[in-house]
Amino acid sequence: MAEDVQKHSVHTLVFRSLKRTHDMFVSDHAKSVALDDESHKVKMGVKLKADYSAVQHMPVLKEGKDRVSQLPGSMLGHQSYTQPGDDPEYLITGTHAYPSGPGVSLTADTKMHRNPSEGGVLSMALALPPSQARHDISRTSASVGDIHRHAGGGERSHPHLTSVSLLDGGTRNSTLSRKAPTMPKPQWHPPWKLFRVISGHLGWVRSIAVEPGNQWFVTGSADRTIKIWDLASGKLKLSLTGHISTVRGVAVSNRSPYLFSCGEDKQVKCWDLEYNKVIRHYHGHLSAVYDIDLHPTIDVLVTCSRDATARVWDIRSKANVHTLTGHTNTVATVRCQAAEPQVITGSHDSTIRLWDLIAGKTRATLTNHKKSVRTLALHPRQYTFASGSADNIKQWMFPDGNFIQNLSGHNAIINTLAVNSDGVLVSGADNGTIHMWDWRTGYNFQRIHAAVQPGSLDSESGIFACKFDNSESRLITAEADKTIKVYKEDDTATEESHPVNWKPEILKRKRF
Repeated sequence: MAEDVQKHSVHTLVFRSLKRTHDMFVSDHAKSVALDDESHKVKMGVKLKADYSAVQHMPVLKEGKDRVSQLPGSMLGHQSYTQPGDDPEYLITGTHAYPSGPGVSLTADTKMHRNPSEGGVLSMALALPPSQARHDISRTSASVGDIHRHAGGGERSHPHLTSVSLLDGGTRNSTLSRKAPTMPKPQWHPPWKLFRVISGHLGWVRSIAVEPGNQWFVTGSADRTIKIWDLASGKLKLSLTGHISTVRGVAVSNRSPYLFSCGEDKQVKCWDLEYNKVIRHYHGHLSAVYDIDLHPTIDVLVTCSRDATARVWDIRSKANVHTLTGHTNTVATVRCQAAEPQVITGSHDSTIRLWDLIAGKTRATLTNHKKSVRTLALHPRQYTFASGSADNIKQWMFPDGNFIQNLSGHNAIINTLAVNSDGVLVSGADNGTIHMWDWRTGYNFQRIHAAVQPGSLDSESGIFACKFDNSESRLITAEADKTIKVYKEDDTATEESHPVNWKPEILKRKRF
């Protein structure tokens, strides 16, 4: 017959459970539990290897008589001595930090100086501040000379470190301290002024391209037309119709008489300018096509779209050579260049991608921006480029996209960037403002907010595109008030009439 199960009160059961829990976790709280020496040793060994492997094994100089004989004390007139019977760890040196004569004799004030032991050197290596440990970029850890100096005995034990400054009478730190970084003064640029306003489109002007001969330029608009204008007079030469939605991008080939256009109707068209007709369509994008660019040396065309892809097309065969996938949102802008990387894209997913055109794969992804990247501009002479976003304008260096500097102050949605050979960077924003920057220093030397066309709302003052002509003496902007504005440099301006208002209070650290 089974025994009756002993019944306990709830109070007893709760406290029994509490005791079991306490016994289980007592090692986490109780101080009386002894540490396991072996496990502690293993733990510290792993931690030492993981955190301090770079400085764990340091070369240690031999100490004693052989070390003293190697010191170039005669160069400085600074003599070091050892005496028979001395502990080899001890080194006798002169007490004068700055010897005044060719030799320094030992006096009663001469003291014994002990150099750090091997264990001391290792401990000091771990304790060195980062600024001293990284004093020389070419080495990854502090040298023994740094450690000795940090320990307080390096100056006299290592006279060769200060040989140059002592010989020419300079201060001891003159050769050891790094030169303070300085911000270069911005180059003076003449201000730009409004030169001409061209009307003719019936919708927002979204894109601009200048032909290689610098005779005319072309614009694409939300009125679904492409218009060609005479650059010298600003008169309309030709209107092309064929798109059924906003024309978002235009590009003129410098290798053939072709004009390329793309729009929100998903179409990419090739126009023959001898017949003024569409001769090719490039089919493949699944959504609105936002930008277009031609490769400068190869017969390929690159377009980007709201379908989060960029596509590379063979101009002649209309074949889709590559579909560049990787962005997770609308690809808003694309730029091509002859050097590697040959294709650069900016997207609303806040990233910039540098593409390997041969493999059709991402070479580098730049994630510094926090807002949509709507525009890119390649410097015509330097191997650098700029990207525009609502948070900042950033400058980058090819080929890996190393960050150079931020250009802050244009607090708006940046739709377009343009840069010329003189180092003038132009940024155009959604609120109708144009900022002019010195490329090298990031100095904002001019701000423009042109009046909207009479009859338009003040809110219709956005800048959608801007472009320098091929002589770089004119700046053409496409705006939301349905006009095209042309700016030129003010010929009457001088450095005295328009001085550089430069205040180098904040030092910009360039990172290459």
